[in-house]
Amino acid sequence: MFIAIARPAVEPQGPDAVAVPGSPTVPELTPRALHARLLENAAQRRLRGLERKACGRAEDADYWLHAAPVAVKKASALRGAQRFAPLP
Repeated sequence: MFIAIARPAVEPQGPDAVAVPGSPTVPELTPRALHARLLENAAQRRLRGLERKACGRAEDADYWLHAAPVAVKKASALRGAQRFAPLP
């Protein structure tokens, strides 16, 4: 029996190599946009931690309050790696 191996009709393009065919492409962010997104994520994590703490969910709150500084450290490392102007 002969089996032909054919290439898929739609091949992913761009930075997301495992994208589902037909899905919108994920644009590559500039270093400043990525930095801003990381800081926004840190703020959201901190707010989520404070909400969990107010609801009496201590374990959840501890996780989210610990995750916020991690995102800030990532943003800081990116800022240093991309040679942005130093923060005051």
